[in-house]
Amino acid sequence: MKNEEAILEKHQERRKEIREFLQAKYGNKIHSPFDSGSYAKHTAINTKFDLDLVVPFKRNSFPALREMYDDVFKELREEYKKLAVVREQKVSIGLEFYGDTDGQKVNIDVVPGRELNQDQYLADKKLNLYVRKTYGQFEEGAERLRTNIHAQIDNIRKRAEAAADIRKVIRLLKVWKVRNNGNIKSFLIELITIKAFDSKDMTGNIWDKLQAVLEFIRDNIETITLVDPGNGGNNVSETLSDFDKKSIRETMGYILDRIGDNEENITYYFPINEKFPCNEEKGKYGIKEAGLSIPPATKFG
Repeated sequence: MKNEEAILEKHQERRKEIREFLQAKYGNKIHSPFDSGSYAKHTAINTKFDLDLVVPFKRNSFPALREMYDDVFKELREEYKKLAVVREQKVSIGLEFYGDTDGQKVNIDVVPGRELNQDQYLADKKLNLYVRKTYGQFEEGAERLRTNIHAQIDNIRKRAEAAADIRKVIRLLKVWKVRNNGNIKSFLIELITIKAFDSKDMTGNIWDKLQAVLEFIRDNIETITLVDPGNGGNNVSETLSDFDKKSIRETMGYILDRIGDNEENITYYFPINEKFPCNEEKGKYGIKEAGLSIPPATKFG
């Protein structure tokens, strides 16, 4: 874990530096930037390292969301172009810092958002995000992606407190996502896992629960509505195209069949990170204990 902690510290230092840069650049145009993503939700894994920073702009800071997004991208690119690859992403701006003397790269995602209602952000925390690239059924340039990221963080925290092992199953699914470069948002994984836990009485070991969630995804991904806890009018399943949903259904079925054929296959779909292995015995569960290792509750996602 010492290596992980060193990597975390590098990420936190960069995020702090970016936060201070943006605060100096935009001054009273923004509210206080805040941390989000898996780190804030405690669903992070140790196979992918990045941190997120949300920058809430005031309603009158820019006349249009696109101008806000483009300006933040321009400023970050100008400031960090010699230190990092700065790229436009679906709703965020990604900064991948070049490897340091240890070869370690630092990844920070910056999410610009604008308060939905004039002077109401401090009370309602609602933000409007700009969709820079086609995002499932959200078209490029769409300005209808409204959310409340604070509410999203609170939702996963409260649900994880109410149902044991939700976070463990989420982390395993995110390991699969990272390994397969899956076109599925981590946020969607969190919501559909919660839905699966709500759909039945989850019992047994961690494999039994993971299996139940995989079956739920296979059976429901093409029709399910996943309401954003930060915006009741936002269906998070729309971040997937119909083709994506069909592909996920088929993939979940295939995974279940292959693991049913041979338990050893579980190590292929949910591998241990050899660089940062989880050596604690308590990290292994149930009949699949020879292979299934829960990623430790680490800092990233």
